[in-house]
Amino acid sequence: MIELSAAERHALVEKHLPLVGYITSEFIGRLPSHVSRDDLTSAGLMALFQASRAYDPTTGVPFNRYANTRIRGAILDDLRGADWASRGVRSRQRKLNRTEDELTAELGRTPTAAELAATLGVSEKELAETRDEAQRSMVLSMQGFTAEGASLDDHLPTQIPSPEQELLHRERLGYLRSAVAVLPERLRHVVEGYFVQERPMAELAEELGVSESRISQMRAEALTLLRDGMNTHLSPEMVAARGGASSAAVKRKESYFAAVGAHSDFKARLALSAFASAGVVAPLHRSA
Repeated sequence: MIELSAAERHALVEKHLPLVGYITSEFIGRLPSHVSRDDLTSAGLMALFQASRAYDPTTGVPFNRYANTRIRGAILDDLRGADWASRGVRSRQRKLNRTEDELTAELGRTPTAAELAATLGVSEKELAETRDEAQRSMVLSMQGFTAEGASLDDHLPTQIPSPEQELLHRERLGYLRSAVAVLPERLRHVVEGYFVQERPMAELAEELGVSESRISQMRAEALTLLRDGMNTHLSPEMVAARGGASSAAVKRKESYFAAVGAHSDFKARLALSAFASAGVVAPLHRSA
């Protein structure tokens, strides 16, 4: 290992300071408003400084790539320590999930936003806000897409990933692309619009001719399908039992799960590419 001089480390830190701001902005856009940008920036700057001290140029890894991983890991650690999701938020999410499961079993279908809101004793606007908190939490942690409750930061190494880790990471991304691509058209449009293109719900609602609360419900339905569709092929033991659902609903889900697996082969899943270039983002064909 070759140690850099103090001057060389200082030059690396100074040159890559904008990287901290870029990554912080990327995170802050998906977090609740009470999360402090300054706190995340401080964590990122400390990680950048530590990366300059630990960097070994003989590995052949560019410093910006190495620092990127260290900065992201440090910010995730800071978020975990702060536990930004309050007890009230977590409690409302659990109550919503429990009520939705109970109504689905009772009705034999996914309950409407109005039915859920009435059962919970809240307005449809409050229901949409609770869903929004839950889904942004899922985007940050990716809890639904990892085995045994692991979170995304558990898969962010502080050093170069091994070939096995890189292979598993690529396969997971490949299944995610396939799971998005074979979603029902309107659900896919909501997922791509909200998460990939970061468009507001009001805009998506107008485009599809539905209410914002319906967009929120469709987003939740899509994420449940994505989670189970991936886990069916990666971690079957994590797929929840579908007891209480109608036979037609079970068949639709099983058909979707099969489509996820058939959409790409092993070689295609390992070919990392952006969503757009992989053909996931498709034009909207408005339907009734």
